[in-house]
Amino acid sequence: FWDPIRRLFADTFDARTRGWTASRFSFNTGAGRCPSCEGQGQITIEMNFLPNVKLPCEACGGARFNPETLSVLWRGRTVADVLAMPVDEAVVFFEAHPSIAHPLKLLQDVGLGYLTLGQPSPTLSGGEAQRIKLVTELAKVRGRAGDASATGGRPLPPEKHTLYVLDEPTVGLHMADVEKLIRVLHRLADAGHTVLVIEHDLDVMAEADWLIDLGPEGGERGGCIVAQGPVDRVCAQPGSHTATLLRAFLQARERVAENGA
Repeated sequence: FWDPIRRLFADTFDARTRGWTASRFSFNTGAGRCPSCEGQGQITIEMNFLPNVKLPCEACGGARFNPETLSVLWRGRTVADVLAMPVDEAVVFFEAHPSIAHPLKLLQDVGLGYLTLGQPSPTLSGGEAQRIKLVTELAKVRGRAGDASATGGRPLPPEKHTLYVLDEPTVGLHMADVEKLIRVLHRLADAGHTVLVIEHDLDVMAEADWLIDLGPEGGERGGCIVAQGPVDRVCAQPGSHTATLLRAFLQARERVAENGA
């Protein structure tokens, strides 16, 4: 969504009167970025026998752009202000611009609302990077979860079907964000795709259409299929540690639901 944001700044009165295009608001290239840090917002100091140290750029104060570029405002914000926005704030700020707001809302849906728009990719965890890839795919998916019109009730043609393999995407997530992620996975499945998730999270297991339990133990004593099938069939399987834990988890969830009702 950064290209549409740059075009918004380029379309302001101040930018047009100076003859600036969207390239002026790129921190990767062009005359708009800070020449001292080359748009990185920080300077790397190499240490001979220690890890490199990164410090905010003294020239731009970490803003990434030169003062002339930062003089252009869109809705009272500079391009550096927008980069520093968390996704949760940016969703509201750009709500009138669907091409920007839609991917931002998807980032929110997968529990990444706390990231800033200018978050450097090397600072992302593996789980965060995995969920950003999910957002890229979700942006291509038409139809909403539970909407039969997404696939018209028919299997997707092979050229449009995708197999998604996710390795523990819930690592580091708060329980509320796990719930958001589960809804996202359902959206992919409801759109006709296949989602294979390697997980230890019981909330995710409970939502699966088909479980494959590997065991019976870990390491050299594992690697065999102990149980497989729908959740209720796996829960009834004796000798499965997963079944024991998942059965207790589902029973506890039912008791909470009954008491809440």
